[in-house]
Amino acid sequence: MSYVNPDPDPDRTTGLEAGGGVPPGETPPAESSMPEAGPYELSHNPAKGWAKGPLTAILLLVAFIAAFFLVYAIILLL
Repeated sequence: MSYVNPDPDPDRTTGLEAGGGVPPGETPPAESSMPEAGPYELSHNPAKGWAKGPLTAILLLVAFIAAFFLVYAIILLL
């Protein structure tokens, strides 16, 4: 990938003043003029869902806790 400077050059960009500001009535440069403004979404945050291992561990833990409280409630009733 090539680096693109996100600060436009006021000498080559129309509508910019010397300090980089936009005079009244002008439209600032669009965000598409900065193609590397953020990460590429699919490579940094792929949507894969839950893996089988962690989901199974969570379900077993919930089942164990539910069984514990069920047995505890039965013992209290006796």
